Amino acid sequence: MPVLPLRVLVLEDHHFQRTIAVNLLKQLGCDTVLAAANGAQALRTLHEVGPVDIVLCDLHMEGMDGLEFLQRAKNAGLVRSVIINSSLTEDVRRAARKLVPLLGGVLLGDVSKPLEINAIEPLLRHYLKEASTYQNVSACSIAIGAEDVRLAMAHQQMETYFQPKVDLRSGDVTGVEALARWNHPFSGLVSPAVFMPAVESCNLLNELFFAQLEDGMKLQREALKRGCFLNVAFNVQPIQLTNVTWALEVKSRLASHGLSGAGLTFELAENGLMEASSACLENLVRLRMLGCRLSIDDFGVGFCSLQRLCQLPFNEIKLDGEFVRTLDREPYCRAVVVSTLALGKALGMTVVVKGIEAQRQHEQLLDLGCTQGQGFLFALPMSCEPLLDWIEARSK
Repeated sequence: MPVLPLRVLVLEDHHFQRTIAVNLLKQLGCDTVLAAANGAQALRTLHEVGPVDIVLCDLHMEGMDGLEFLQRAKNAGLVRSVIINSSLTEDVRRAARKLVPLLGGVLLGDVSKPLEINAIEPLLRHYLKEASTYQNVSACSIAIGAEDVRLAMAHQQMETYFQPKVDLRSGDVTGVEALARWNHPFSGLVSPAVFMPAVESCNLLNELFFAQLEDGMKLQREALKRGCFLNVAFNVQPIQLTNVTWALEVKSRLASHGLSGAGLTFELAENGLMEASSACLENLVRLRMLGCRLSIDDFGVGFCSLQRLCQLPFNEIKLDGEFVRTLDREPYCRAVVVSTLALGKALGMTVVVKGIEAQRQHEQLLDLGCTQGQGFLFALPMSCEPLLDWIEARSK
C-alpha cells in the first residue's frame, strides 16, 4: 500500500482500542502514527514532535478530556483537523461535532467504536484531497493584512477556481461554484480561511467579489463558444447587500458582457439570512428581477426560521455536507435530507446536496430522490481552462 503523507495522533485511553486504531492507520499507509492515553500526554508528545495533520480523538477520558485537549492543542497550533472516535451516545456526539469548529478546529468526521477501515479511510482521503487544492492553513506562515490583500488583487494573485455541480442522475454538469484562491508568490495556493478575515475586516469583500464576477463571466462566454451554457454561483455576504446599488452594478456588468442574469446564482449562508435588512431584501428582489437564482447555502447548520425562509425570494436550497458524511449510519441525517427535499418541493425550490465524496453516498442520495449535487466524488475546484477541458472531455 502506498504511503499516505499524513501525521496522525491517536488519543484513546483504552489500550486495546488505541492499539486497534494505531495498527489500522499503519495498515492504511499513514506516514507517521503517534499515540497517547490521555490529553496531557498527547500535548507533551505534540510539543516534542510538532503538529499533526489529524488527531483521532476520544472525547470521554479521565483527567483532561478530549474537548479540553482539542482547545489547548488548537490554540498552540498543534492540530490541523479532527476525527471524533467515541462510544458516547449519538446526541452527545452530534453536539460535539458542532463544538469542534467553535473551538477553532476543522472537523473531518465522526466515527464510532470499534474503528473500522471503511469508516476511517474516506476521511483520510478527504483530508488529502482538500490539502491538494491549496496549502494547509497551518503551514502558511505569512502574516495577512489589508495591504497584502490589496497588493495581491493589484497583481492578479487572487484567482477564481470553479467547482462543478452535477445532475446526480445523468452526471451532466449543471453549473459551477466560484471559489477564491490566493496564488501567493512564496506560499503557493492559499486557502480562503487564511485571507478572508483580512478581506472582510478591510472592507474588500466587494472588490474581491466583482473580480470573481468578471472571471465567472469570462468563463461563461468561453463556455458558450464551446456550445455549453454554464451557470456560475458566487458566495455573497449580507453586508455586501446593504448598498442598494449593488444589484444595479451586477446588472451593469451583465450588460457589458452581453450575458443574461439566468446564468448567475448568488449563495448566502443560512446564518446570514437572520441579518437581512431592507436594503438586502431590495437587492435580492432586484437580482431575481434580473433572472438570477438565489441559493441558501449551508442549509441545516444555521438558525434561519422557516418564516424567514418564506419571506425571502430564494429558489434554491444548498444542503450542508455534514448530513452526507454520516448518511449511512445516522438516521437523523437521512431524516434531514428527506425533510429538506420535501420542503424544497413544497416551496418550489431546487435542492443541491454538498459534500458528496463517495459512490455509496451518491447512490443513497439518488434513492432518496436527490437530483443535484456537488463534491470531490465528481471534481475538485479547477481554474478556467482545466474546467472547460474537463467538461468537454465528459461530453464526448
